[in-house]
Amino acid sequence: MEGRASVEAVFREERGLLLAALVRRFGDLDLAEEVTSEAIEAALVHWPAEGVPPKPGAWLMTTARRKAVDRLRRDQAYAARLAVLQVEADRAAPAPPADGGLPDERLQLFFTCAHPALPAEDRMALTLRCLAGLTTSEVARAFLVPSTTMGKRIVRAKNRIRVARIPFRVPDAAELPGRLPGVLQVVYSIFTEGYAASSGPDLQRLDLAEEAIRLARILRRLLPGEREVAGLLALMVLIHARREARTGPDGDLVLLDDQDRGRWDRALIAEGTSLVPVALTGGPPGPYGVQAAIAALHDEAADVSRTDWPQIVGLYDVLRGLTPSPVVELNRAVAVAMRDGPAAGLALLDALAEEPRLREYSPFPAARGDLLSRSGRLAEAAVAYQDALALAGTEPERAHLRRRLTEVAGPVGIPRPGRPDRTSDR
Repeated sequence: MEGRASVEAVFREERGLLLAALVRRFGDLDLAEEVTSEAIEAALVHWPAEGVPPKPGAWLMTTARRKAVDRLRRDQAYAARLAVLQVEADRAAPAPPADGGLPDERLQLFFTCAHPALPAEDRMALTLRCLAGLTTSEVARAFLVPSTTMGKRIVRAKNRIRVARIPFRVPDAAELPGRLPGVLQVVYSIFTEGYAASSGPDLQRLDLAEEAIRLARILRRLLPGEREVAGLLALMVLIHARREARTGPDGDLVLLDDQDRGRWDRALIAEGTSLVPVALTGGPPGPYGVQAAIAALHDEAADVSRTDWPQIVGLYDVLRGLTPSPVVELNRAVAVAMRDGPAAGLALLDALAEEPRLREYSPFPAARGDLLSRSGRLAEAAVAYQDALALAGTEPERAHLRRRLTEVAGPVGIPRPGRPDRTSDR
């Protein structure tokens, strides 16, 4: 591979390493980002003509450090503010790798970007910008906001890091258990938006899902002894293995029951199932490990009827003890319905009807509609599907729900007595 494509491939591999090393060296995220970009621009000029150097990371690091030093010489006030940080960073910096590459200091950047002092959306935005290497415009598209809005959000997050003097470091052993879940939640939130987009024309954002998996693989290399990191990676690859079968030729949603399992990615399933025992042994299970075990049972089953629903219900019982939430209860109710019949599942869903966090959550009325339909209560199912349709965020979800509504209510539909048809609202 030659020219610009070769440079971009190297950039994708080296950028996170370079940025983390520069942040460690200079203690300033803005400066590190600027000189990283300038080093890449220099590479785009020199490498197509001269060839990619044998140690591209070292070339980029040398170029970026020179540009940073030049900038600090021009701005003495700025340099003075960073002087103490530079001394401390030099003392704490690890020796460079013997192969001349960059030291892998991305772990400290994970914990900085996912610091609990930052709002949740800012954590996701910074992680995508700094660790996934997305441009501000690409991050903006991920959140479906204008680039100017996202630019302001990223600047605000960096300012908060600077003003609060959030350290660029990995938490010590005593802090790690309290901080790691926040890092994992950021990565999983990115994946969730990729797996099931909250809005827009497409059901999935495969670019986001794949970036989240790439970030989880980095974390797995950096923290090989953390079982929940293995659990998160297992969960994501097991779910992502179904990506090709989740939509039909027209892009519409295909439910798990109806998916062509021959289209599932067996390499990803093998990777995920090999990680599940790692996540579940050696201590009490964590929520990602338990969810990965549930995903593995789905992926290993030949079809829905031969899925081990009793074991899945048992795993949801464990999960509700670890991280109780209405969504866990919803998923457990669906699994109980598959094990014991729709009436049993409906009883559990009815008990959740007043839960505030489910009132605006489309999967809840959609699940009720499915179970009511299976129970022969078609008029009630139609009302539930209308509710789900009013809440659905993507066009593929809406198309699926419109089909289900037509199946149970006919082309005209069954309006809710005494209330307007909510399907016209969106």
